[in-house]
Amino acid sequence: MKLLEVRNVEKRYRRSDEAAVKGVSFDVNEGKILALVGESGSGKTTLLRILAGLEQMDGGEVLLDGKVVAEAGGGVAPEKRGIGLVFQHHALFPHLTVDKNVLFGVRKLPAEERRRIFDELMELVGLEGFGKRFPHELSGGERQRVALARALAPNPRLLLMDEPFSSLDARLRHAVRDETRAILKKRGTTAVFVTHDTGDALAVADGIVVLRKGVVQQTGAPPEVYHAPANAYVASFFGTCNFLPFNSLGQPGGARVTCHVGPPGLGNGESGLWVRPEDLELVSPGAGGLAGVVETVSFGGGYQDVTLRCGTDTSLKVEVRHHAPFMVSVGEEWEVVAKVGRRY
Repeated sequence: MKLLEVRNVEKRYRRSDEAAVKGVSFDVNEGKILALVGESGSGKTTLLRILAGLEQMDGGEVLLDGKVVAEAGGGVAPEKRGIGLVFQHHALFPHLTVDKNVLFGVRKLPAEERRRIFDELMELVGLEGFGKRFPHELSGGERQRVALARALAPNPRLLLMDEPFSSLDARLRHAVRDETRAILKKRGTTAVFVTHDTGDALAVADGIVVLRKGVVQQTGAPPEVYHAPANAYVASFFGTCNFLPFNSLGQPGGARVTCHVGPPGLGNGESGLWVRPEDLELVSPGAGGLAGVVETVSFGGGYQDVTLRCGTDTSLKVEVRHHAPFMVSVGEEWEVVAKVGRRY
């Protein structure tokens, strides 16, 4: 069942020649998590503000539970939309304890009801016993969970999150985003979050909308967006992606390699295969693969990221994520082939 429907949304700021959002449409089903992904200036934060009612749009409409909550020049007041919001830097009240922060949005409810809500949420986010602490006494991950609990306290129909993991260090970030997804799924909350980090989108979201300069480039599940990019921008935005001419890759045993996404043009008449580094492997010269010389090697712990210069004029740059039990070095000659069983 569709909970949120965004239909041909347009937004233009007065001092800009370019529209911030151009004809954006997408749906979010109940209980699902959607990520709005894009670089700075892509329109993702503008869209989030339109959904929250903090920004008016110039065209299109937004429906929640089948009812229009936003349209050109107007809409339902933000506080009446039944939408919760988690800010980028948590925005907790520093002078209030955890319990007062969490219950701020439901402070008019009877005391017994507030206590029930607080106890339930603290158990949900794993912070039982933290009620009388102040925000400065919490870690970054704990503050994030308090902010999430506060947004969930009024039991919103839709939760919006603005760069929810950007203020966390790398190690904590992975743990908190896993916890956040688990909490939202356990509660059955429908959520939309904005991020420029593709790792966050792939790890947390059920669906992804990729934006560039206010225009949707692709909509799909994380595996679809990663393995079947709609165009060159999406392919490169979600990590390193080699663009290889047709028939340039050898394959041991003569296995057939098919293109998964069709011939993706680059706008200059060229077409070929988009291939991720992890879908390639190195073999000894003479195997019939794409010959090359190692230009750079980056050690990543359980793997090496290897860049080779390939082709007769060494003009083709190919990146391979190498997991074999042996190490490679700069200047060595190898051949690149597609991993057996992979499809392109």
